[in-house]
Amino acid sequence: MDMFQNLFFGFGVALSLQNLLYCFLGCLLGTLIGVLPGIGPLATIAMLMPITFNLSAVSALIMLAGIFYGAQYGGSTTAILVNLPGETSAVVTCMDGYQMARQGRAGVALAIAALGSFFAGTFCTLLIALFGPPIAEMALKFNSPEYFSLMFMGLVAAAVLAQGDMVKSLAMVVLGLLLGSVGTDVDSGWARFSFDLIELTDGIGFVVVAIGVFALGEIVNNLGEIEERQVFTSKVGTLFPTPADVKRSIGPILRGTILGAFFGVLPGTGPAIASFSSYMVEKKVAKDPARFGHGAIEGVAGPEAANNADAQCKFIPMLTLGIPASGTMALMLGALMIHGIAPGPTVMTKNPDLFWGLIASMWVGNLMLVLLNLPLIGLWVSLLKVPYRLLFPAIMVFSSIGIYSINNSPFDIYLTAVFGLLGFLWLKLGCPPAPLMLGFVLGPMMEENLRRAMLISRGDPMVFLRRPISLGFVIATVLIVILMAAPAMRKKRGSITG
Repeated sequence: MDMFQNLFFGFGVALSLQNLLYCFLGCLLGTLIGVLPGIGPLATIAMLMPITFNLSAVSALIMLAGIFYGAQYGGSTTAILVNLPGETSAVVTCMDGYQMARQGRAGVALAIAALGSFFAGTFCTLLIALFGPPIAEMALKFNSPEYFSLMFMGLVAAAVLAQGDMVKSLAMVVLGLLLGSVGTDVDSGWARFSFDLIELTDGIGFVVVAIGVFALGEIVNNLGEIEERQVFTSKVGTLFPTPADVKRSIGPILRGTILGAFFGVLPGTGPAIASFSSYMVEKKVAKDPARFGHGAIEGVAGPEAANNADAQCKFIPMLTLGIPASGTMALMLGALMIHGIAPGPTVMTKNPDLFWGLIASMWVGNLMLVLLNLPLIGLWVSLLKVPYRLLFPAIMVFSSIGIYSINNSPFDIYLTAVFGLLGFLWLKLGCPPAPLMLGFVLGPMMEENLRRAMLISRGDPMVFLRRPISLGFVIATVLIVILMAAPAMRKKRGSITG
């Protein structure tokens, strides 16, 4: 009963005129960046972070959340109509969605994608409301050793589960931790890694790194890509699926939602992994797997439900434990801290309007996205014809204005440009930037909890192994590394003996 009372309170917050407006704005922007390949929610949230300084924390988080899960919707539109995924999670949707469009069934594919995403969003909203309070209540029993071990496990898991080379991901985490340590030490008052620059004594700005790496780095990288966007069909056709289509889609939507929810709470596993896993499961359970890749509606329904479920369940560890499960959640966590809200289980008790208002806004936002995506398909198709070379100057200008407005400091602009170049180099070298952001955000909190734990234990590092919960996190971290490293070691050993 408490859950329904809390949700009722949350809807009261979410349905206020101001929050409805920002929820709509977030969903609209999310759909827009999902439709336009090459921008992405990370870059957009980073660029809009300075704008949210003048908003209340609730309105800011509602808008940023709308951008995040709205991008999952928008990505499916381009995947189906153009065979070009607006988001990485929509890559799988291209396989069957575009084939359905070629067969004159683009409208059915878009409708099933929207309805599957709406169901997954509704399910995950209830899931967060149901399991959020117990997890937060358990987290209130955590002390410094438990928090340090949990954050350490989150960083390691994010690195080893991220796409690409595990060693490069771990290196990016370490680099993020080092960047997070720049500035004045809280205990001693000494400046660390500031290179005698007064501007660095307060540390490197969170927004500077985010916009530099994700916005500018992505822009420079995208300008080097060959731009080909040919919309296959301007006539979408009927949006109403047949009873046979609905029957075939129910199972994949349910399975995709459960898979997406599972991957959503795991650090480092993005919506792309959830949607790909859903596609493979549907192909395995199908009576005729040969249909996949030739317009099977199950190949659209399952992955679209999975990626939206994953996106929303990423909020569970962020809201309840203060641990970001992805680069985007690290930005959300940064937004909380910028508004003076300490992330973690106390958010639910100290800021119930933020916690429950955000959860309720997810359902409202998912409903808005269904109403936005289906009737405005013609508009999104027209936007696909805008060349990227005309978009990036506007993105650069807004990013620069946002950065300068924080501290009125030209140095921040220069530093952002440096991180933009580094972000471009990291992308070219195959170094994922998301683990760096996680390390940068969690680094200061990890250092604080490590120091506190060592003070409590009088310098004894065994404190992390003597406490049962902390020991559990340490064991889980070791197991994650072993499970991910073992296949690589076996392959290396086989190549040596061969």
